[in-house]
Amino acid sequence: MRVILAPMEGVVDDLMRDILSSINPYDLLVTEFVRVVDQLLPEKVFLKLCPELLNGGYTPSGTPVRVQLLGQEPNCMAENAMRAIELGSHGVDANFGCPAKMVNRSNGGAVLLQYPNTIHDIVRAMRQAVPAEHPVTAKIRLGYEDKSLFMENALAVYEAGATELAIHARSKVDGYKPPAYWEYITEVRERLPIPVIANGEIWNSDDAKRCMQVTGCDSIMIGRGAISLPNLADTIKTGATPYSWADTLGLMLSYTQRELSGRKSDYYPARIKQWFSYLNRQYPEADTLFRELRIYKTTEEIVRVLEQAQQNLSQ
Repeated sequence: MRVILAPMEGVVDDLMRDILSSINPYDLLVTEFVRVVDQLLPEKVFLKLCPELLNGGYTPSGTPVRVQLLGQEPNCMAENAMRAIELGSHGVDANFGCPAKMVNRSNGGAVLLQYPNTIHDIVRAMRQAVPAEHPVTAKIRLGYEDKSLFMENALAVYEAGATELAIHARSKVDGYKPPAYWEYITEVRERLPIPVIANGEIWNSDDAKRCMQVTGCDSIMIGRGAISLPNLADTIKTGATPYSWADTLGLMLSYTQRELSGRKSDYYPARIKQWFSYLNRQYPEADTLFRELRIYKTTEEIVRVLEQAQQNLSQ
């Protein structure tokens, strides 16, 4: 079984990857996307998004990281794929699943699911550019407005030479609303000879087991569930006990210390509130605490609330 951390734009940055890989036995982490338009991007763009490249493409705890690219022009995607590999990325991934309106309006992400031939051309160009020993992978949804092209898109990725395919089991229109339609992944997995990775609505170890039973996949990708239950991958792979609220609060304070030691503090309030929006699903205590801290706008105020909450738990 493999468990892979999904590339969640604006959520799973290098610090979050560091934190989560330090407490989970992930097999692979995929970065937020590098936006490719019409040129070969400078090294600094890749290093800013994926500083792990300065460490051989690994997190401090030793988990491999794969750079993800998002774009619509095959030659540019190929050139930037090769640059990512040269810089140390463990393979390169193509994003055909992002549902963001801004991205879709500029012909990137899930909008390309309407055009299987374009997907094929992009993946083929990347595969031809990248040496055979390095994986070239892709992540798709089941479709854009509907799911009518789900198999065509999967075949396009495979026939272009991809190493493996991750499928988020919803269309762009479905967004993130439950359910995830795992049965579509089953059809793709039965059709394609390359590994297929199942993604969508995996919130706990029981969900992971059911997903693998339904799809027949031995690899899963987790996203929102990995943020709402920080040691989710560990519970899936080893049967570890899910983190308590005290464990999670301690992890948030560890994240806070590392965030504030290396970044501008004005970035922190929005990020920590965003994390609470995921934690609310798993921990009732998170909702209670968020109601207290959401009125605060400064880093100092929010940190004080978190530290007081931890003190209260230890008393």
